[in-house]
Amino acid sequence: MSDGVRLSAKVWLPEQATSKPVPAILEYIPYRKSDAVAIRDHRNHDWFAARGYACIRPDLRGHGDSEGIMFDEYSPREQQDAVEIIEWISSQDWCSGSVGMMGISWGGIASLQAATHQPAALKAIIPVCASVDRYYDDGGYLFGAYQGQGLGWGGVMFGYCIRPPDPALVGKSWRDMWLNRLEQTPMFAEKWLRHQLRDETWSQGSVCEVYEKIKTPVLGIGGWNDCWPNTLIRLLENIEAPCRVVSGPWGHSYPNLSNIGPTVGFLQLALKWWDYWLKGIENGVMNEPRFLAFIQDSHAPNPNPSDRPGRWIGETKWPTTSVKTQVFWLGNNSLCDEPTTIGKAALIKSPNSTGLCSGEYMPWSGTAELPHDQRSDDSKSVCFDSEFLDKPLELLGTSFLSLKLSSDRECGLICVRLCDLSPEGSSTLITYGILNLKLRNGRECIADVKANELLDVTIRLNDTGWRLKKGHRLRLALSTQMWPMAWPISEVAAITVYMDSSQLELPVRTPTDKEKCFTQLELAEAADAPPHTILRDPSGSRKITSDLKTGDIRYEIETDGGEIKFEKSGLIYGSTNDQRYVINDASPCSAKAEYRAKFSFSRNEWKTSTESELIVTCDEAYFFLHGSILAYEDDTQVFVKHWDTKIPRVVY
Repeated sequence: MSDGVRLSAKVWLPEQATSKPVPAILEYIPYRKSDAVAIRDHRNHDWFAARGYACIRPDLRGHGDSEGIMFDEYSPREQQDAVEIIEWISSQDWCSGSVGMMGISWGGIASLQAATHQPAALKAIIPVCASVDRYYDDGGYLFGAYQGQGLGWGGVMFGYCIRPPDPALVGKSWRDMWLNRLEQTPMFAEKWLRHQLRDETWSQGSVCEVYEKIKTPVLGIGGWNDCWPNTLIRLLENIEAPCRVVSGPWGHSYPNLSNIGPTVGFLQLALKWWDYWLKGIENGVMNEPRFLAFIQDSHAPNPNPSDRPGRWIGETKWPTTSVKTQVFWLGNNSLCDEPTTIGKAALIKSPNSTGLCSGEYMPWSGTAELPHDQRSDDSKSVCFDSEFLDKPLELLGTSFLSLKLSSDRECGLICVRLCDLSPEGSSTLITYGILNLKLRNGRECIADVKANELLDVTIRLNDTGWRLKKGHRLRLALSTQMWPMAWPISEVAAITVYMDSSQLELPVRTPTDKEKCFTQLELAEAADAPPHTILRDPSGSRKITSDLKTGDIRYEIETDGGEIKFEKSGLIYGSTNDQRYVINDASPCSAKAEYRAKFSFSRNEWKTSTESELIVTCDEAYFFLHGSILAYEDDTQVFVKHWDTKIPRVVY
């Protein structure tokens, strides 16, 4: 790089590239090309290389076999590295000069960020499961609520950054590189928690701040069950560059490799995009629907991965005339077609443990991560139900809830869930939204809340595509907690909702005859995985337990990534990741979150491992963070570091 730091990359080249230059595809992520995501990399990039594309997978600085240190996510230096890599790729003898960029999650965000810098060689991008707003979606602040599970990402990154480089690739300097990482890696969660409002820390790297700078054609892909389902419509509505989006039933995964189905031929979709924008092949891709969406049908709650029922539809324009706003007014535990005088106010004061059935913020590993039956959380909420539907009700887009309310404290949290009620009584989560009342006027500043003062607020729910069956009912569930999705605010506040002045706005879609030609996508494909042996099978568990003596309620997630040997390199890689959330209904300040990760790397006589831990607790005035990292070589501890800090609760 221009500052002298060397980055390590894996390159796939088609056989003809040395004599006939080809376009290139860049995937730019920190997740270690040689072990952690090596199988996924090969399954995708081998496939593209076999179809005439060079593929490049660098490790970000401070990760894998690259030099340098990562001091925060999506830094200006990280973005500059991406631009320099694109320039380097385009100048190689084997490259035609045209570069595309793709990636899931971090890689998708990096693709969008790179596009804002407008490097000349970057001709098209495919961001998958990406975010355009680092504060609103990422870094622990979901909807502007302090996000317990999202903060866990700080604990995960903690562990990712301290993993060692491979001596077989970097040579004798591996230990010095490793110790340098261990010494300098910060506790990411501390910085994030010191910036509880949407300030320059979060606006830097948030492409929603600079939509107008995206001139590169975008094929956005995401999933309704992902943590960032709102990105696709934001892109459609805000960028001027050519843009198509595809939203399926998936979680945080590539659509061809997802364990939430149905899977589809993501690689074929991508190839068509690359062929048009990188090779100039007229294949009609820009004549296809601007918004291709999977409309999920009513189904029984199932936290485990499976194929979701539904159908694909296509919208040639967005916004579309086939989606109209339908308003429901809040009545006496009912959703009404017009304002009603029955039951003028509803008091909401939920137990701290409300929300445990809402599923994972970022479902990606496959073990009971999706929402459970909502009846338990519904019983702790105030619910408003529609009549039994006399015809299907189809939703596509963004729902909004406008409330007139008051709080009996100088604070308040309002949590909103839309559920699909079956005739048998099961309650399936459709979508949700959360609002901290102090952030009702925006996430950049605090708006004071006065006890018992009437407030008008609007809560934006996550985008969705859903079809309720005839005979089902729509439920709106309101609560003052959604643990651990949202960290409890420091005081228990009771919220009074004035129903005659409150309404739910739904994006109701009318099916059209034209959608029939969009019902079929190609089947999922991928290249073979590189030769490997599974030494320990992946496994996982999720448990909710209640201690009847203490009143503590625990939500425990154990994820064993297994252990694998890569036959070509001889490297053995293993991982585990555990999370624990504890709450007591007696006090919101009983909230506690623990995150632990372990990684191991070995080959012949070389053996290393790392451990990381992040524990978050609170009282009425402060958050308390305890962090630690440990490193071992040949089972001997070679490094340990601890952090203990307290951070004022500014908003949360």
